[in-house]
Amino acid sequence: MTGLRARQKADRNRRILDAAAVLFREVGYDSARIEDIAERAEISVGTFYNYYENKGDILLATVSMEVEEVLAGGGSIVDNPPASVMGALDALIGEYYDHSLYYLSKEMWRIAMAIAIQQPESPFSKRYTELDRRLCEQVSTLIRKLQAKGVVAIDIDAEAVGEMFFNNLNMMFTDFAKRETMSLDDLKARVSRQNRPLATLIAVR
Repeated sequence: MTGLRARQKADRNRRILDAAAVLFREVGYDSARIEDIAERAEISVGTFYNYYENKGDILLATVSMEVEEVLAGGGSIVDNPPASVMGALDALIGEYYDHSLYYLSKEMWRIAMAIAIQQPESPFSKRYTELDRRLCEQVSTLIRKLQAKGVVAIDIDAEAVGEMFFNNLNMMFTDFAKRETMSLDDLKARVSRQNRPLATLIAVR
């Protein structure tokens, strides 16, 4: 029975998140009501509050779900990266970007970013920062993996270089979220072009 209850709880939670993501896209984050999310998830409002206190909690849970899936996909690339620095970076960053709008819209990302900045000591901001840290660490791990394969020079500070690549891809994603007309293909092309000089410098010749 415990296993059944756990599955039922997980199912309700996922229905809430899916319902909220769809409603946020349809009417906007600010206009979405808890009552409408509960109705779409086929639960009572009281049950909703057993899972989340407010819309901000749902947004954070959705961001977390997005990034956890991105990290899982990125992990597969890091475990077996393409044989060139640019190929590996393009594959990993492409995984990040291609999944970035699966659950979240640009508007939702903007709101999440704003909350993280405006409330730096909040649980939301701390969790958001932790997710960024894990993504940054994964980029650095990729550089170390490429060093082990003889693709990146062994004397390169993999952590520092990984941070540089991540800081740029993160800054460019912020710009992407701000611009409704910018496409994912345009974002990936810009970041790839910006990464190429540094990738060339650290590659074994």
